[in-house]
Amino acid sequence: MRVHAGGFVGSCCRLLLPLIAVLSFSAALGGPCTEPAQAQAQARALPESFAELADKLVPAVVNISTTQALPEKSAEKKGPGTPELPPGSPLDDFFFGGRDDGASAQRPRVHSLGSGFVVDPSGLIVTNNHVIAGAEEITVILPDDTNLKARIVGRDTVTDLALLKVEPKQPLPQLKWGDSNKARVGDWVLAIGNPFGLGGSVTAGIVSARARDIHAGPYDDFLQTDAPINRGNSGGPLVNLAGEVIGINTAIYAPNGSSVGVGFAIPSSLAQSIIEQLQKTGKVERGWLGVRLQQVTDEIAENLGLDKARGALVTDVDANSPAAKAKLQPGDVILSFDGKPIERSRQLPRLVAETPADKTVKVTFWRDGKEASADVKIGVLNTERLASAPPPAESAAKDTPTVEAAGMALAKITPDLRKKLQLPEDAKGVAVLAVAENGTASKRGIQPGDLVVAVGHDPVSAPEQIVEKIDAARKAGHKSALLRIERDGASQFFAIPIEAKPNGG
Repeated sequence: MRVHAGGFVGSCCRLLLPLIAVLSFSAALGGPCTEPAQAQAQARALPESFAELADKLVPAVVNISTTQALPEKSAEKKGPGTPELPPGSPLDDFFFGGRDDGASAQRPRVHSLGSGFVVDPSGLIVTNNHVIAGAEEITVILPDDTNLKARIVGRDTVTDLALLKVEPKQPLPQLKWGDSNKARVGDWVLAIGNPFGLGGSVTAGIVSARARDIHAGPYDDFLQTDAPINRGNSGGPLVNLAGEVIGINTAIYAPNGSSVGVGFAIPSSLAQSIIEQLQKTGKVERGWLGVRLQQVTDEIAENLGLDKARGALVTDVDANSPAAKAKLQPGDVILSFDGKPIERSRQLPRLVAETPADKTVKVTFWRDGKEASADVKIGVLNTERLASAPPPAESAAKDTPTVEAAGMALAKITPDLRKKLQLPEDAKGVAVLAVAENGTASKRGIQPGDLVVAVGHDPVSAPEQIVEKIDAARKAGHKSALLRIERDGASQFFAIPIEAKPNGG
């Protein structure tokens, strides 16, 4: 399975617009019509043609052509006209072949095509970052075939957005932003762009789904559409029937390397704020809370006493972060942020990122079986902040004393074991030296080399403490024990089922 983000590979698609007549059963029998007026109004609102809307929108949608010289190594491997692209290059999916015929060219050059749209009459144009990634020259081609050289105002690789600037001789027609939060599954949409280099193409479909996570980045919240989008459509607008941009066409689902009618667009609710920041400063500043998160499962919710699986489970809190200063802890479940409820953990990173630095927000969380809240002053995310992971753990000596619990062989961290496992000096907890095959811990994903740093909120430093806490949870009638595991410098919670002791013990 492949998700293409560097251009669209797709197949032709035909959209049938049926003539819809609203008839009630009683009306068909000659009786009075009882069809609700609202349904009749909605039926009448369905378009018989998109021509009028297309006439208004197409003039503000542009083609984007980029040129990039290939590395010398690639030039040596391929003959003229068939250059080899770097592995994973965004140009892979945009490649239309070709070589710069200029006499001064020393290396083959690749030309790629994409789409964009005007958001300001002065010549500001929105597109995808991958459309212009690595480009040496960027040319914007207007619908009247006017060619304008473009410069990059700013780009954001995290959300795959870019803002370009051209210098037109007269003001350009522009598109207006719409509110993607108001888009409903089933709403009509148009995709406009430059598929296969055929500029000014319009396709129609519906919003197929919302809030799709395709694992393209930390802020995935894509609109899904069946409006046909293909190679070269990247960066073009997805518009509603009011002519407003509610998305930016970015990727398709392509299990066989071609379109199957599942496309994804960056929602305007995310894109508009990014583009406005790029216009003002040329860069994007994101809010920072300083926590690592995990999805709350039904088992974890039951263990923590939550009514259902919701919120974002905190697994780690960065030192000196806004969260640390507000005394948030691993094991807390964030239920709302700045008044907005959190149903899924992936909602929180986007909400935090969109929050201005230095703004104080209220965070409501679940701890020790009840709700609590804290005021948190949001910081600025340092995009270069990388977690340094410790080296992989090695097998410990066979003679290391261990204690068995939940299918794990546990050992206290001693100076000798710390050295054998290559643990940092500040490592705490209890080391997992072995995991029984098909045992309770193994089925939950715990691995040798993991560190058990806490059971619930309670830190542990000896295997006996883990045994005692599991026994206490069993006697209290809990179905599972919540272990906080540290692996490769990051923490995660695992709900381990508690098995009854033999003979009712």
